[in-house]
Amino acid sequence: MSEQTQADNKNANDININKDSPELKKHSFEAEVAQLLHLVTHSLYSNADIFVRELVSNASDACDKLRFEATNDDSLYEDDGELKIRIAVDEDAKTVTFIDNGIGMNEADAIENLGTIAKSGTKAFLDKLSESQKQDGQLIGQFGVGFYSGFIVADTISVESRKAGEPADKGVRWVSDGTGSFTVEPITKETRGTSITLHLKEEYSEGEDNYLDRGKIKRLVNKYSDHISLPIQMRKEVWQEDVKEEGDDSDAPAGGQMVLTDEWETINKASALWTRSASEVEDDEYVDFYKNITYDMDAPLTWTHNRVEGRVQYTQLLYIPKKAPMDLYTREQQHGLKLYVKRVFIMDDAEQLLPMYLRFVKGVIDSADLPLNVSREILQESRDVKSIRDGNARRILTLLASLANSEDSDKQEKFAQFYSEFGDVIKEGLGEDMGNQERIAKLLRYATSTNDKVETSFEDYKGRMIDGQKAIYYLTADNLAAAKNSPQLELFKKKGIEVILMTSRVDEWAMNFLTSFDGTPLQNIAKGAVDLGDLQDEAEKAEAEKAQETMKPVVDKLKTALGARAKDVKVSTRLVDSPACLVIGEGELSPQMIQMLKQMGQDVPESKPTLEVNPDHPLIKKLESSEQSDDNFDKLAQVIFDQALLADGGQLEDPAAYLKRVNELLMR
Repeated sequence: MSEQTQADNKNANDININKDSPELKKHSFEAEVAQLLHLVTHSLYSNADIFVRELVSNASDACDKLRFEATNDDSLYEDDGELKIRIAVDEDAKTVTFIDNGIGMNEADAIENLGTIAKSGTKAFLDKLSESQKQDGQLIGQFGVGFYSGFIVADTISVESRKAGEPADKGVRWVSDGTGSFTVEPITKETRGTSITLHLKEEYSEGEDNYLDRGKIKRLVNKYSDHISLPIQMRKEVWQEDVKEEGDDSDAPAGGQMVLTDEWETINKASALWTRSASEVEDDEYVDFYKNITYDMDAPLTWTHNRVEGRVQYTQLLYIPKKAPMDLYTREQQHGLKLYVKRVFIMDDAEQLLPMYLRFVKGVIDSADLPLNVSREILQESRDVKSIRDGNARRILTLLASLANSEDSDKQEKFAQFYSEFGDVIKEGLGEDMGNQERIAKLLRYATSTNDKVETSFEDYKGRMIDGQKAIYYLTADNLAAAKNSPQLELFKKKGIEVILMTSRVDEWAMNFLTSFDGTPLQNIAKGAVDLGDLQDEAEKAEAEKAQETMKPVVDKLKTALGARAKDVKVSTRLVDSPACLVIGEGELSPQMIQMLKQMGQDVPESKPTLEVNPDHPLIKKLESSEQSDDNFDKLAQVIFDQALLADGGQLEDPAAYLKRVNELLMR
């Protein structure tokens, strides 16, 4: 028995149309279609099953378009407001047909959308909206490349369609074998919408890859498209007992078989996954949904699913990916969440629903309070959207905190994995999201001078502070090795004071916005004077004052020798083993920060460091020697400054001159 009704599926039997019909028009695909189709069907879609997802998504997209347009003109429903998708299998004709009663197409639409590889009908639909609606985003299906996935399993595809609101005789039939051309002709189609019939290749109509198997189609729909809020229907099958012949009194069962009926049954849950209670959704369903909306091959790291009540009511289903995308730091990177209003799809990549530092988060927001014709411009100005964005940020930060603070080893491992991928990104939030600054600060993890692993929080550090310590000390550097060997650490190591080592490029920028944690000030040990307070005894202070007096002639001479290279020269209280170090003032840029900004092509304001010298180091004592000529003194002064600059992660303006001076001094 054929599943296809006469109205919906006559195209399946009419492919072999009269080639001489004057109404039949033959068109060529746009440029090099054979090669492009080969790429689509063999490279973009290595899994043949994917055509079910693509064509169902396109059908759903067509229905969403109708629902969207019908908000202004409900006559487009044509007294049929029950939107649905049907899949029909005809074993005799070896066809699978996808039928929807969505927006439909006329002849011009079919030629434009189906005759162009990678032509997005959805994008074109949006481009035709009024100027104020032009940026309403993209609907879920990209009616273009996705459609051509049908050629993976089919040698011929036939499309019959009629646009909503147009007369029945304005229907169109589009037929192609996917090689170099397609035909279109006008048809009469009583119902709006589109039916796409795939004439299966031999290898896909039998054996393990048999797509005429209704059970297989159902399983694929459940796997890929169960979240679609529209009902997806197939003909219902029932068991029919064989009738025993008259006079047969045996006890043997009569036998029977599954028989198709004229009744259509819904094979998906017909409700969006996010609209269901979290307790009703299995983990596998969450994972499959994530993969479907993100095209990520990996399962998500974790997720959160909540219905938010309050002034603004909305449902949030938010995922944190396992891996950072390649374009995470690209300015043009598309980010944001899928936005639905009352389960009507509005747009992809609604970036207004998330702060920038959470741009890696994926998922869905469904609001009952936003208008259906909401645009990106309206989103930017909406108080309701700001409330949703703030709620999403709090939810994600709470989710991350639950992983970070859990005693469960699996959750701790998940947080560690998250932080290795996205730790630098959330640091941006210190400057972008002042309302959640404390929440973000609690999530940050660093290496320290006593622990190379990136696992110490500010809270952990505070718990290990020694008696008398009144600040959280930290140091920024290009990498861990540079930080651990920094001259700035010497005094702290001597006194047994732990220092946080920040080795990310964003750290110095981020710490401009975080001056304290839980009431304890944060101090960069490479900026300004080091005041250890009670941790420095009176004898040390007295010795430092004495050194200042003793070294004054050398300090003055160093100032003259260095000239404009140094803002000042001082006797250091922070050095133990190194001859000198560079110190910058509070609020000034470090050498590595200056270097980074210059590499980015930015104008950097001139900043001169202060040179601090160690009065106990032999190299500095050598400067005090009366035997040193003025020329030797100047050369040694420049070398000491250059070495301090290199130790601090800076770059020499003239490396050749530095080497020349070093060589000359070595030969004396």
